[in-house]
Amino acid sequence: MKKMKIYEPAMCCSTGLCGASVNPELLRISTVISSLEKKGIRIERYNLSSAPGEFMKNPKIVELLNKDGVNCLPLTMVDNEIVLTKRYPTNEEIAKFLEIPADFGGKPKKPGCCCGGGCC
Repeated sequence: MKKMKIYEPAMCCSTGLCGASVNPELLRISTVISSLEKKGIRIERYNLSSAPGEFMKNPKIVELLNKDGVNCLPLTMVDNEIVLTKRYPTNEEIAKFLEIPADFGGKPKKPGCCCGGGCC
């Protein structure tokens, strides 16, 4: 299994899902990570304000931060290789990077559907 790590800019909490207005992209990535964890797939997530040591442990991260500053965050690593910078991976990219089925989140339900009789 591939190993994915996401290094994030400084946020008020580990997920950034606090405060008056929640960033929809942070909500999406948190939901995806939670969904994958339930299936035994772990994505490690590091916040610059709460886990600066994790950034400093990785020479590739240190080099990129020294070169581009925090503007390179968030960044994604797969098997210790930087695969994406300046944004979170899409669901499709996560599936590709981890070599898992693209529908890892399950088929979305139609609004108001009870899932009886194959309506979903």
